[in-house]
Amino acid sequence: QVQLVESGGGLVQAGGSLRLSCAKSGRTFDSYAMGWFRQAPGKEREFVAAISWSGPGTYYADSVKGRFTISRDNAKNTVYLQMNSLKPEDTGVYYCALSTTTWGLSNWARYDYWGQGTQVTVSE
Repeated sequence: QVQLVESGGGLVQAGGSLRLSCAKSGRTFDSYAMGWFRQAPGKEREFVAAISWSGPGTYYADSVKGRFTISRDNAKNTVYLQMNSLKPEDTGVYYCALSTTTWGLSNWARYDYWGQGTQVTVSE
């Protein structure tokens, strides 16, 4: 089994920054990817960013390109999401997820394990 624990959410004013962390424990895989998704009230879960665990590949939703950066620390089994220039529309619950595939990473159905989520609220 895999455990994913997110942290770092909170309340921030528009234009501010937050860094989310997701610590992975449990089962190991030879090849996998990690992603961040978010869900606002009344809306569907949407892709934010993803990163391959063994290669240089990073992927972003158009809405966050240039503002968010996904990174990883292999030694700590942790993935990060640095969020800058936050906007009110970035508000939502942010979920970390693990995919045992390394393609189609913008599709939530590709992910096998999910964290419990962390709330991010961006005020005007």
